[in-house]
Amino acid sequence: KDTSGSLQLRFLHFYPSQMKMFEAGNRIRILGEARHNLFAFEMIHPQCKLTKEDDVLPDALTPIYSLVAGVGQKTVKDAIDKLFHHFDLKNYLKDLFLPSVYEKLHLPNLYESIKSIHHPKDFKEAAKHEAFSSMSYQRIIFDEFLAQQLSLRSNYLIRRALTATPFKPTNKLTNIFINKLEFELTEAQKKVIQEIKNDLEKNYPMQRLLQGDVGSGKTVVATIAALQVIENGSQVAFMAPTEILAEQHYHKLYEWLTPLNIKVAWLTGSQSKKDREISLDMTQSGEAQIVVGTHALFQEHVVFKKLGLSIIDEQHRFGVEQRLALRKKGELNKVIEPHQLMMSATPIPRTLSMSYFADLDVSVIDELPKGREAIVTKLFSEDRRDEILKRVHEVCHAGAQVYWVCPLIEESEVLQLQTAEETYSNMQSHFKDLRVGLVHGRMKSLEKQKIMSDFVKGNIQLLVATTVIEVGVDVPNATLMVIENAERMGLSQLHQLRGRVGRGSLKSTCILLFQKKLSELARQRLKVIFENTDGFIIAQEDLNIRGPGEFLGVRQSGVPMLRIANLNRDFKLLEEAKTIADQLLEDYPEASHLHLKRWLSHANERVKV
Repeated sequence: KDTSGSLQLRFLHFYPSQMKMFEAGNRIRILGEARHNLFAFEMIHPQCKLTKEDDVLPDALTPIYSLVAGVGQKTVKDAIDKLFHHFDLKNYLKDLFLPSVYEKLHLPNLYESIKSIHHPKDFKEAAKHEAFSSMSYQRIIFDEFLAQQLSLRSNYLIRRALTATPFKPTNKLTNIFINKLEFELTEAQKKVIQEIKNDLEKNYPMQRLLQGDVGSGKTVVATIAALQVIENGSQVAFMAPTEILAEQHYHKLYEWLTPLNIKVAWLTGSQSKKDREISLDMTQSGEAQIVVGTHALFQEHVVFKKLGLSIIDEQHRFGVEQRLALRKKGELNKVIEPHQLMMSATPIPRTLSMSYFADLDVSVIDELPKGREAIVTKLFSEDRRDEILKRVHEVCHAGAQVYWVCPLIEESEVLQLQTAEETYSNMQSHFKDLRVGLVHGRMKSLEKQKIMSDFVKGNIQLLVATTVIEVGVDVPNATLMVIENAERMGLSQLHQLRGRVGRGSLKSTCILLFQKKLSELARQRLKVIFENTDGFIIAQEDLNIRGPGEFLGVRQSGVPMLRIANLNRDFKLLEEAKTIADQLLEDYPEASHLHLKRWLSHANERVKV
C-alpha cells in the first residue's frame, strides 16, 4: 500500500519458504495479473522474489509465454534469458542480405527484432507486438514470406533447367475438335488455351495450374492441350482422385476423341485382371494415346511408351510423392520430363496463389459459358422437409431430375452409408411413382458406373447420393439439389456440390437443409454460400474461416507452412517478398540458401512438384 492505492495479494496455500519471505521488513518484487475486486486491486498467487534496496529494475517488461504441459514460466524465461546472455545471438542472427533489402521497408535488423519481441520497452510496444504490427514483427513476417518465396522460386528455376519435348501445334486435330463442339469457347478459355500452347512449345517442362469455377470448362481446355501433344506423337496421362470422376473423364474423352481416331484407355484399381492387362499393354505399346485413371496410373508396373503430358485433376487431393511419381513416367532414360498440367475445381484466392503456388504458372478461367442460368440457393430448416419433398415430386413430374445428398458423417463412413441407404429406402416409400437410385463411395465401380449412366440417360429421376458426386458429374437435366445437414459441410464442398446442377440452360435450384441449432461457424458458412455464387469470393471466405493449411491440405503437399505470417493481414509484405525473391536467388545464391536453412527446419520441405 502506498499513496497511489493498495494491492491485495491472495494465496490459497503457503509454503514455509513463502512464510519466511513475507517476514516484516523484507523487500519483495511481485509479478502477476492485477484484477479489481469490490474494494481494491488484487493478485492471486503472484510470482514473488526477495530484492535489495539497491537492486535495479530491468529496462524491459517481463514477458509471459504460452506454455506446454509440464513447463513453467520460469523455466521458459530462464532458458531464453540464457540464450540472450550466454550465447552469441547477435552473430547467430546476423542479417544475411545487404541492409538495402530491408531499408526500403524500414525494417530493423533480425537480432534487434527478436530482442524487442522478448523484451519490449513499454506497454505500447508490447501492444504492437501482440497485434503483429510492430516493425520487429514485420521484419520476422517478411523473412518468413521471403523463405517461402525463395523455396518455391528456386524449385521453379530448377525445373526450368530440366528438359522436356517441345510440342509445336499443328492444329489439325485441335481445329476439328473445336469445330465439332456444341458450344462456343469463352474468351477466358481461349486466353488460357494460348498460355498452355505456348508452354508446350518450350523445351523445359510446363508446370501450370489451371483453375476456374465450377462449370467454367476446364476439361475442354485440358483436352485441347492433350491434342497438341497427341498430334506430335506422344501420350497423355489424365489422372483423377476418384473412380467416379475418372470414369466421367474417360466417357467424356472417349465421346470427344474417338471420332478423331484417338485411342483412349482406362486404368483403375477395380478393373478385372483381363481389362487391366489390355490397358497396360496399350499404354506400354503406345497404342493408347491418352490414358485416363486414378492413382493406379503412377504405380511402378504402369509403363508409358512416350509420355509427353500428365494432366492431374483436383491436384490438391494428391500428395507430393504421387505427383512426382507421374512425372517420372516420362522417357525410359528419365532425361526427358513430361509436361504437367494441374487442374483445381476449387478457385484459389490471389493471396494463396501468390504464396503457396509461387512455383507454378497459374491460368485462370474467370468466365462461365454463355447461356448458363445462375443457380438459386435456398435455405430450409429441417421442420420444412415436407415442403421440399413436395418440390422434388413437382420437379421430377415436370421431366427434370433431382439429387438428394445425404449428410456428411466424418466419424464413420459406415454410418454415412447407413444414412444413405435409409434415406434411399424412405424416398422409395414416399415416391412410389418415381424411379429412385442410390450411389455411394463403397459401391463397386461397375455398380456406380451403371447408376450414374442411368441417371445421365434419365432412367433415374431422383438420385440419393453421398458426397461422391461432389466433383465432375455432369447431368444437364438435373435442376434441383437438396443437401441434408448442410451445416456440417465446408464452403468449398457445398459450392462443389451445388455445381452439379445448373449444368445446362435450365433454371436450377439448390436447397440447403439445416438443423435449427446452428453454431456461429455453421451460420457464417451458410450465409456465405447463400449470398454468393462466385467461387472466388467463396474461396476467399473459406480461406478466412479455415486458414491455408486446411483449405488446401498444404501440410501434405510439401509446401513450407507459414507459422507467423498471415496471408490476409500481411499481404503487402508478401508482395514485397515475391518481388525480390528471384533477384536475390540470382545475385545472392549463398545467402538465399542460408536464409532457407534458417527458416525451413527440414530440407524435404522444399517443394518437389
